[in-house]
Amino acid sequence: MKIGFIGLGKMGSRMVGKLLSEGHEVVVWNRSNEAIDDLRSTIKDLKSAGTIEKLIKSLGTPRIIWVMVPHVAVEEILTEVRKFVSEGDIVIDGGNSNYKDTDRRFLEFEKAGIKFLGIGVSGGIIAYENGYPIMVGGNVSAYQYVTTILDSLAKPNGGYEYFGTGGAGHFVKMVHNGVEYAQMQSIGEGFEILEKSAYKFDLSKIASLWGKGTIVSGFLIDRAVESLNKDVKLSEFAGPISRSGEGDWTLQAAKEEGIDPEIIDEAVGFRKKSETDEYIQNSFTAKMINALRHAFGGHEIKKN
Repeated sequence: MKIGFIGLGKMGSRMVGKLLSEGHEVVVWNRSNEAIDDLRSTIKDLKSAGTIEKLIKSLGTPRIIWVMVPHVAVEEILTEVRKFVSEGDIVIDGGNSNYKDTDRRFLEFEKAGIKFLGIGVSGGIIAYENGYPIMVGGNVSAYQYVTTILDSLAKPNGGYEYFGTGGAGHFVKMVHNGVEYAQMQSIGEGFEILEKSAYKFDLSKIASLWGKGTIVSGFLIDRAVESLNKDVKLSEFAGPISRSGEGDWTLQAAKEEGIDPEIIDEAVGFRKKSETDEYIQNSFTAKMINALRHAFGGHEIKKN
C-alpha cells in the first residue's frame, strides 16, 4: 500500500523502515530535515515531501496518512492535514493521544466524510524486530482497509485488535501504560530491596534467573537484564523520572468510573515526587525505572 507518514521520532522512523521492508511505498514528512537525513542514511531511496500538502497530494486515493508525533503536537498536525484530505481518505493518529481528544477528532473528521483511526502502538523501539502490538479504535471500514499495513507492522510476534469507534484504541493503550507504570515501580522497588541487602547480591544474576520462566518473567525483566548487564549500579540513570500523561489520564478515567487504582496512583505519585526530591532521584528504584524506560523506548534521562 502507499502511505503518507508524518513524524520520524524513535518509533516513527523504525515503523517507516519496517513498512518499507515489507514492500509498502512510504512518503515521509518531518518537522526537521535532520530526522529525514538520518533515516535516508540507512534507506537510500527514501521518499520525502517538503510540506504536508505535498505529501498528501503525492498519494493516490483513498489517501492513507499516518501521524506519529507526541500528543502535544497532534492537534496542530491534524489541523494542517485536514486542509488537504478529501472524502474517503483515512487519517491515523498513532501517538499516545488522550482518548477524549480522539473521540472529538473522530467526530470532526467523520462529519467531513474522512475516516479517522486512533491507534495506540506499544512495544517501544525494539518492536521493529519483534513486531508491534497495535490497539485500534475509530472507523471500522478504515480499520478493515488498512489491515495489510497492520499485518506488516505486527510481524513476527506482535498483533492488532479493533476495539470500537472513537477513542477506544487510545483508551486501551492509556490503561496499558498505567499498568506499565505500576509494573516498573514494583520491579524498581524489588531490586532496591535486593541492592540494599546485606547479602551483596549480584543483581544481574537475579534478573537473568527471574527471566527464565518465573511468575514475574517477561518483557520488562528482559530489559532489566540488559540494563544490569551493562552496569549493575545503573549509575547513569539517576534523576527525575519523566511521565508522558497516560498514567495521569488512567487515574482520571478511573475516578470517573468510581474506581480507586491505588497501585497506579502510587506509581504516578512517585514519578511526580522524583521531579524535585533528590533522595528519590538517587534511589535504586528511580534508577531502575529510568533504565527500563531507556531500554525499551530510548527515552532520554533528565539530569538536574
